[in-house]
Amino acid sequence: MYVIMEVMKMDEMDRKQIDHLVNIYRVMNQKTFGFRFSATIVGGRTRLQRLIEKGEIRTEKKSVSQNGKLYCNASDVLRYAVA
Repeated sequence: MYVIMEVMKMDEMDRKQIDHLVNIYRVMNQKTFGFRFSATIVGGRTRLQRLIEKGEIRTEKKSVSQNGKLYCNASDVLRYAVA
């Protein structure tokens, strides 16, 4: 009986953690990070460029100039974060 209670508590905790992560991704979907900051989060510039080329990370340029700053979607960047 005690083991079943522990398993139920673990399932509850897992659901809470998953819900919390979903909320974080939902909030951060409206935010952007700069290219360099995003590169540090995902593990380097090369990896970030590969993820952008694959379409895994959405980007936007807020200015029309050729050398304008590139912004990455924060939710996408966090999804591919490396510790």
